[in-house]
Amino acid sequence: MTADWHGRRVVITGHTGFKGSWLSHWLLRRGAEVFGLSLSPDTTPALFDQLGLAGRLDHRIGDIRTPGLVAERVAEVQPDAIFHLAAQPLVLRSYADPVETWSTNVMGTLNVLEAARGLLRPCALVVITTDKVYENREWPHPYREPDRLGGHDPYSASKAATELLVASHARAFLRGGPVRLATARAGNVIGGGDWAENRILPDLARALAAGRPLALRNPAAIRPWQHVLDPLAGYMTMAERMLADTPVPDAVNFGPALTDLAPVRRLVEIALRHWPGTWHDASDPDAPHEAGQLALSIELARATLGWAPRWGLEDAVARSIEWYRGLHEGADPVALTDAQITAFEASDR
Repeated sequence: MTADWHGRRVVITGHTGFKGSWLSHWLLRRGAEVFGLSLSPDTTPALFDQLGLAGRLDHRIGDIRTPGLVAERVAEVQPDAIFHLAAQPLVLRSYADPVETWSTNVMGTLNVLEAARGLLRPCALVVITTDKVYENREWPHPYREPDRLGGHDPYSASKAATELLVASHARAFLRGGPVRLATARAGNVIGGGDWAENRILPDLARALAAGRPLALRNPAAIRPWQHVLDPLAGYMTMAERMLADTPVPDAVNFGPALTDLAPVRRLVEIALRHWPGTWHDASDPDAPHEAGQLALSIELARATLGWAPRWGLEDAVARSIEWYRGLHEGADPVALTDAQITAFEASDR
Protein backbone atom coordinates (compact mmCIF):
# COMPACT_ATOMS: atom_id res chain seq x y z
CA MET A 1 0.00 0.00 0.00
CA THR A 2 2.48 2.59 -1.24
CA ALA A 3 1.04 4.03 -4.46
CA ASP A 4 0.04 7.67 -4.76
CA TRP A 5 -3.74 8.04 -4.95
CA HIS A 6 -3.56 11.79 -5.60
CA GLY A 7 -5.99 12.66 -8.38
CA ARG A 8 -7.22 9.08 -8.81
CA ARG A 9 -10.95 8.88 -9.48
CA VAL A 10 -12.49 6.21 -7.25
CA VAL A 11 -16.06 4.90 -7.14
CA ILE A 12 -17.10 3.33 -3.84
CA THR A 13 -20.43 1.56 -3.64
CA GLY A 14 -21.66 1.36 -0.08
CA HIS A 15 -19.69 4.48 0.84
CA THR A 16 -22.22 5.39 3.55
CA GLY A 17 -21.62 2.16 5.49
CA PHE A 18 -19.08 1.42 8.21
CA LYS A 19 -16.27 0.09 6.01
CA GLY A 20 -17.20 2.41 3.17
CA SER A 21 -16.90 5.45 5.43
CA TRP A 22 -13.47 4.43 6.72
CA LEU A 23 -12.31 3.72 3.14
CA SER A 24 -13.72 7.00 1.81
CA HIS A 25 -12.06 9.01 4.59
CA TRP A 26 -8.72 7.24 4.10
CA LEU A 27 -8.70 7.69 0.32
CA LEU A 28 -9.58 11.36 0.68
CA ARG A 29 -6.60 11.72 3.02
CA ARG A 30 -4.45 10.12 0.33
CA GLY A 31 -5.61 12.61 -2.29
CA ALA A 32 -8.15 10.56 -4.23
CA GLU A 33 -11.32 11.97 -5.75
CA VAL A 34 -14.07 9.81 -4.25
CA PHE A 35 -17.45 9.24 -5.87
CA GLY A 36 -20.01 7.33 -3.83
CA LEU A 37 -23.12 5.36 -4.71
CA SER A 38 -25.12 3.93 -1.83
CA LEU A 39 -28.34 3.93 0.09
CA SER A 40 -28.63 6.47 2.88
CA PRO A 41 -26.97 5.43 6.15
CA ASP A 42 -29.18 2.89 7.91
CA THR A 43 -27.96 3.47 11.46
CA THR A 44 -28.30 6.34 13.91
CA PRO A 45 -25.67 7.52 14.52
CA ALA A 46 -23.72 6.73 11.34
CA LEU A 47 -19.98 7.06 10.83
CA PHE A 48 -20.64 8.63 7.43
CA ASP A 49 -22.41 11.53 9.13
CA GLN A 50 -19.95 11.70 12.03
CA LEU A 51 -17.08 12.17 9.56
CA GLY A 52 -18.98 14.79 7.54
CA LEU A 53 -18.36 12.84 4.35
CA ALA A 54 -21.40 14.10 2.42
CA GLY A 55 -19.68 17.46 2.01
CA ARG A 56 -16.23 16.06 1.22
CA LEU A 57 -16.89 13.63 -1.63
CA ASP A 58 -19.20 13.33 -4.62
CA HIS A 59 -22.15 11.81 -2.78
CA ARG A 60 -24.90 10.00 -4.68
CA ILE A 61 -27.81 8.17 -3.05
CA GLY A 62 -29.12 5.21 -5.03
CA ASP A 63 -29.87 1.50 -5.01
CA ILE A 64 -27.33 -0.74 -6.76
CA ARG A 65 -30.24 -2.98 -7.78
CA THR A 66 -31.14 -0.30 -10.36
CA PRO A 67 -29.02 -1.15 -13.43
CA GLY A 68 -29.34 2.19 -15.21
CA LEU A 69 -28.34 4.15 -12.12
CA VAL A 70 -25.17 2.11 -11.61
CA ALA A 71 -24.24 2.30 -15.30
CA GLU A 72 -24.79 6.06 -15.35
CA ARG A 73 -22.64 6.60 -12.26
CA VAL A 74 -19.70 4.57 -13.58
CA ALA A 75 -19.93 6.10 -17.06
CA GLU A 76 -19.93 9.68 -15.79
CA VAL A 77 -17.04 9.17 -13.37
CA GLN A 78 -14.78 7.09 -15.67
CA PRO A 79 -13.01 5.75 -12.57
CA ASP A 80 -9.48 4.50 -12.11
CA ALA A 81 -10.75 2.14 -9.42
CA ILE A 82 -14.05 0.77 -8.14
CA PHE A 83 -14.45 -0.68 -4.66
CA HIS A 84 -17.75 -2.55 -4.51
CA LEU A 85 -18.75 -2.72 -0.85
CA ALA A 86 -22.52 -2.18 -1.10
CA ALA A 87 -24.33 -5.20 0.30
CA GLN A 88 -26.85 -6.54 2.76
CA PRO A 89 -24.16 -7.64 5.24
CA LEU A 90 -26.02 -9.09 8.23
CA VAL A 91 -26.62 -12.80 8.83
CA LEU A 92 -29.68 -12.41 11.06
CA ARG A 93 -31.26 -9.86 8.71
CA SER A 94 -30.77 -12.29 5.82
CA TYR A 95 -33.05 -14.76 7.59
CA ALA A 96 -35.69 -12.06 7.98
CA ASP A 97 -35.44 -10.84 4.37
CA PRO A 98 -33.73 -13.31 2.03
CA VAL A 99 -35.10 -11.61 -1.10
CA GLU A 100 -33.44 -8.30 -0.22
CA THR A 101 -30.24 -10.15 0.63
CA TRP A 102 -30.03 -12.11 -2.61
CA SER A 103 -31.14 -9.27 -4.86
CA THR A 104 -28.69 -6.79 -3.32
CA ASN A 105 -25.70 -9.07 -3.01
CA VAL A 106 -25.97 -10.89 -6.33
CA MET A 107 -27.98 -8.73 -8.74
CA GLY A 108 -26.47 -5.55 -7.32
CA THR A 109 -23.01 -6.94 -8.00
CA LEU A 110 -24.05 -7.95 -11.51
CA ASN A 111 -25.08 -4.36 -12.17
CA VAL A 112 -21.67 -3.12 -11.03
CA LEU A 113 -19.90 -5.67 -13.23
CA GLU A 114 -21.98 -4.72 -16.24
CA ALA A 115 -21.35 -1.03 -15.64
CA ALA A 116 -17.60 -1.66 -15.47
CA ARG A 117 -17.76 -3.72 -18.66
CA GLY A 118 -18.66 -0.53 -20.50
CA LEU A 119 -15.37 1.15 -19.58
CA LEU A 120 -12.75 1.56 -22.29
CA ARG A 121 -9.99 2.76 -19.97
CA PRO A 122 -7.93 0.88 -17.36
CA CYS A 123 -9.83 0.34 -14.12
CA ALA A 124 -9.23 -1.81 -11.04
CA LEU A 125 -12.43 -3.38 -9.72
CA VAL A 126 -12.27 -4.93 -6.24
CA VAL A 127 -15.45 -6.77 -5.19
CA ILE A 128 -15.64 -7.26 -1.43
CA THR A 129 -17.29 -10.48 -0.26
CA THR A 130 -16.68 -12.21 3.10
CA ASP A 131 -14.96 -15.03 4.96
CA LYS A 132 -18.38 -16.69 5.09
CA VAL A 133 -18.29 -17.67 1.40
CA TYR A 134 -16.74 -21.04 2.32
CA GLU A 135 -18.71 -24.22 2.95
CA ASN A 136 -18.21 -24.19 6.70
CA ARG A 137 -17.46 -27.64 8.06
CA GLU A 138 -16.60 -26.40 11.56
CA TRP A 139 -13.07 -27.70 11.22
CA PRO A 140 -10.08 -26.14 13.01
CA HIS A 141 -7.79 -25.44 10.06
CA PRO A 142 -8.13 -22.23 8.04
CA TYR A 143 -9.97 -21.98 4.74
CA ARG A 144 -7.89 -21.29 1.63
CA GLU A 145 -9.05 -19.58 -1.53
CA PRO A 146 -9.45 -22.82 -3.56
CA ASP A 147 -11.67 -24.42 -0.89
CA ARG A 148 -15.29 -25.20 -1.65
CA LEU A 149 -17.75 -22.31 -1.53
CA GLY A 150 -21.12 -22.62 0.19
CA GLY A 151 -23.28 -21.09 2.87
CA HIS A 152 -25.96 -22.14 5.34
CA ASP A 153 -27.67 -18.78 5.87
CA PRO A 154 -28.92 -16.55 3.02
CA TYR A 155 -26.19 -13.96 3.57
CA SER A 156 -23.32 -16.45 3.31
CA ALA A 157 -24.87 -18.28 0.36
CA SER A 158 -25.52 -15.04 -1.51
CA LYS A 159 -21.90 -13.99 -1.08
CA ALA A 160 -20.69 -17.40 -2.27
CA ALA A 161 -22.91 -16.95 -5.33
CA THR A 162 -21.36 -13.51 -5.82
CA GLU A 163 -17.94 -15.16 -6.00
CA LEU A 164 -19.19 -17.45 -8.78
CA LEU A 165 -20.74 -14.50 -10.60
CA VAL A 166 -17.49 -12.52 -10.48
CA ALA A 167 -15.42 -15.48 -11.68
CA SER A 168 -17.82 -16.06 -14.57
CA HIS A 169 -17.84 -12.40 -15.61
CA ALA A 170 -14.06 -12.20 -15.49
CA ARG A 171 -13.71 -15.17 -17.83
CA ALA A 172 -16.63 -14.43 -20.13
CA PHE A 173 -16.39 -10.67 -20.57
CA LEU A 174 -13.34 -8.98 -19.04
CA ARG A 175 -10.37 -11.18 -19.91
CA GLY A 176 -7.82 -9.22 -21.91
CA GLY A 177 -9.74 -5.97 -21.51
CA PRO A 178 -8.90 -2.77 -19.64
CA VAL A 179 -10.83 -3.67 -16.47
CA ARG A 180 -8.97 -5.78 -13.90
CA LEU A 181 -11.22 -7.70 -11.51
CA ALA A 182 -10.71 -9.59 -8.23
CA THR A 183 -12.58 -10.40 -5.03
CA ALA A 184 -11.50 -9.76 -1.45
CA ARG A 185 -12.70 -12.09 1.33
CA ALA A 186 -12.32 -10.41 4.71
CA GLY A 187 -12.85 -11.82 8.17
CA ASN A 188 -14.93 -10.28 10.96
CA VAL A 189 -14.10 -6.59 10.90
CA ILE A 190 -14.17 -4.42 14.01
CA GLY A 191 -13.45 -0.75 14.59
CA GLY A 192 -14.87 2.49 15.87
CA GLY A 193 -17.90 3.87 14.08
CA ASP A 194 -19.71 0.59 13.45
CA TRP A 195 -23.24 1.13 14.76
CA ALA A 196 -24.99 -1.90 13.22
CA GLU A 197 -27.37 -4.04 15.27
CA ASN A 198 -26.37 -7.53 16.40
CA ARG A 199 -22.64 -6.91 16.12
CA ILE A 200 -20.44 -7.47 19.14
CA LEU A 201 -18.56 -4.22 19.58
CA PRO A 202 -21.39 -1.86 18.60
CA ASP A 203 -23.67 -3.72 21.01
CA LEU A 204 -20.97 -3.54 23.68
CA ALA A 205 -20.36 0.19 23.13
CA ARG A 206 -24.07 0.90 23.46
CA ALA A 207 -24.30 -1.19 26.63
CA LEU A 208 -21.27 0.45 28.22
CA ALA A 209 -22.46 3.94 27.36
CA ALA A 210 -25.83 3.11 28.96
CA GLY A 211 -24.25 1.47 32.01
CA ARG A 212 -25.88 -1.91 31.46
CA PRO A 213 -24.47 -5.44 30.96
CA LEU A 214 -24.02 -6.85 27.46
CA ALA A 215 -26.06 -9.91 26.46
CA LEU A 216 -23.90 -12.27 24.37
CA ARG A 217 -25.88 -14.61 22.16
CA ASN A 218 -22.95 -16.80 21.08
CA PRO A 219 -19.96 -16.31 23.44
CA ALA A 220 -18.11 -19.46 22.37
CA ALA A 221 -18.15 -18.71 18.61
CA ILE A 222 -14.63 -18.36 17.20
CA ARG A 223 -14.06 -15.70 14.54
CA PRO A 224 -11.16 -14.14 12.59
CA TRP A 225 -11.38 -10.68 14.18
CA GLN A 226 -9.44 -7.84 12.56
CA HIS A 227 -9.40 -4.06 12.73
CA VAL A 228 -11.13 -2.44 9.77
CA LEU A 229 -7.94 -0.72 8.62
CA ASP A 230 -6.18 -4.04 7.96
CA PRO A 231 -8.51 -5.36 5.22
CA LEU A 232 -8.95 -1.85 3.78
CA ALA A 233 -5.18 -1.68 3.35
CA GLY A 234 -5.44 -5.00 1.53
CA TYR A 235 -8.18 -3.73 -0.78
CA MET A 236 -6.13 -0.68 -1.71
CA THR A 237 -3.03 -2.81 -2.27
CA MET A 238 -4.99 -5.03 -4.66
CA ALA A 239 -6.19 -2.01 -6.63
CA GLU A 240 -2.73 -0.44 -6.69
CA ARG A 241 -1.21 -3.60 -8.11
CA MET A 242 -3.94 -3.96 -10.72
CA LEU A 243 -3.46 -0.34 -11.82
CA ALA A 244 0.27 -1.04 -12.13
CA ASP A 245 -0.61 -4.06 -14.32
CA THR A 246 0.93 -6.39 -11.74
CA PRO A 247 -0.59 -9.87 -11.37
CA VAL A 248 -3.17 -10.24 -8.60
CA PRO A 249 -4.98 -13.47 -7.61
CA ASP A 250 -8.62 -13.77 -8.62
CA ALA A 251 -9.65 -14.00 -4.95
CA VAL A 252 -7.73 -13.17 -1.78
CA ASN A 253 -8.41 -13.78 1.92
CA PHE A 254 -7.72 -11.01 4.43
CA GLY A 255 -7.75 -12.01 8.07
CA PRO A 256 -5.76 -12.04 11.30
CA ALA A 257 -2.86 -14.26 12.24
CA LEU A 258 -4.09 -17.67 13.35
CA THR A 259 -2.80 -16.93 16.85
CA ASP A 260 -5.35 -14.10 17.03
CA LEU A 261 -8.41 -16.26 16.38
CA ALA A 262 -10.59 -15.93 19.45
CA PRO A 263 -14.06 -16.66 20.79
CA VAL A 264 -16.52 -13.84 21.26
CA ARG A 265 -16.03 -14.14 25.02
CA ARG A 266 -12.32 -13.28 24.79
CA LEU A 267 -12.97 -10.32 22.50
CA VAL A 268 -15.37 -8.87 25.05
CA GLU A 269 -13.06 -9.54 27.98
CA ILE A 270 -10.25 -7.66 26.22
CA ALA A 271 -12.62 -4.78 25.48
CA LEU A 272 -13.72 -4.56 29.11
CA ARG A 273 -10.12 -4.01 30.20
CA HIS A 274 -10.25 -0.73 28.28
CA TRP A 275 -13.78 0.29 29.23
CA PRO A 276 -14.98 -1.55 32.35
CA GLY A 277 -18.37 -3.22 32.34
CA THR A 278 -20.05 -6.63 32.49
CA TRP A 279 -21.62 -9.22 30.22
CA HIS A 280 -23.83 -12.28 30.56
CA ASP A 281 -24.47 -15.38 28.47
CA ALA A 282 -27.68 -15.03 26.47
CA SER A 283 -27.24 -18.10 24.26
CA ASP A 284 -30.46 -19.30 22.64
CA PRO A 285 -30.49 -22.90 21.34
CA ASP A 286 -33.45 -22.02 19.11
CA ALA A 287 -31.72 -19.03 17.44
CA PRO A 288 -31.04 -19.11 13.67
CA HIS A 289 -27.89 -21.00 12.70
CA GLU A 290 -24.56 -19.17 12.81
CA ALA A 291 -21.16 -20.77 12.29
CA GLY A 292 -19.40 -21.88 15.45
CA GLN A 293 -15.83 -21.74 14.14
CA LEU A 294 -14.27 -19.93 11.21
CA ALA A 295 -10.64 -19.27 10.26
CA LEU A 296 -8.95 -17.94 7.14
CA SER A 297 -5.56 -18.69 5.62
CA ILE A 298 -3.83 -15.44 4.65
CA GLU A 299 -0.77 -17.03 3.07
CA LEU A 300 -1.81 -16.05 -0.46
CA ALA A 301 -2.10 -12.38 0.54
CA ARG A 302 1.34 -12.54 2.16
CA ALA A 303 2.94 -14.22 -0.85
CA THR A 304 1.36 -12.24 -3.69
CA LEU A 305 0.56 -8.83 -2.20
CA GLY A 306 3.13 -8.52 0.57
CA TRP A 307 0.16 -7.91 2.89
CA ALA A 308 0.02 -8.95 6.53
CA PRO A 309 -2.12 -7.74 9.43
CA ARG A 310 -0.48 -4.89 11.34
CA TRP A 311 -2.69 -4.86 14.42
CA GLY A 312 -3.18 -8.08 16.35
CA LEU A 313 -6.28 -8.89 18.38
CA GLU A 314 -5.24 -6.93 21.47
CA ASP A 315 -4.43 -3.80 19.46
CA ALA A 316 -7.51 -4.13 17.24
CA VAL A 317 -9.86 -4.33 20.21
CA ALA A 318 -8.03 -1.61 22.14
CA ARG A 319 -8.18 0.78 19.17
CA SER A 320 -11.85 0.05 18.62
CA ILE A 321 -12.79 0.68 22.25
CA GLU A 322 -10.55 3.76 22.34
CA TRP A 323 -12.67 5.20 19.50
CA TYR A 324 -16.05 4.39 21.09
CA ARG A 325 -15.03 5.50 24.57
CA GLY A 326 -13.41 8.66 23.22
CA LEU A 327 -16.60 9.57 21.40
CA HIS A 328 -18.67 8.88 24.53
CA GLU A 329 -16.39 11.20 26.49
CA GLY A 330 -16.77 14.02 23.98
CA ALA A 331 -13.90 13.59 21.52
CA ASP A 332 -14.28 14.63 17.88
CA PRO A 333 -14.95 11.56 15.67
CA VAL A 334 -12.87 12.97 12.80
CA ALA A 335 -9.91 13.48 15.12
CA LEU A 336 -10.33 9.96 16.54
CA THR A 337 -10.44 8.47 13.05
CA ASP A 338 -7.49 10.49 11.76
CA ALA A 339 -5.38 9.55 14.77
CA GLN A 340 -6.00 5.85 14.20
CA ILE A 341 -5.21 6.03 10.47
CA THR A 342 -2.01 7.92 11.24
CA ALA A 343 -1.01 5.31 13.84
CA PHE A 344 -1.84 2.48 11.45
CA GLU A 345 0.22 3.99 8.62
CA ALA A 346 3.14 4.53 10.99
CA SER A 347 3.00 0.90 12.12
CA ASP A 348 4.24 -0.24 8.69
CA ARG A 349 7.48 1.73 8.90
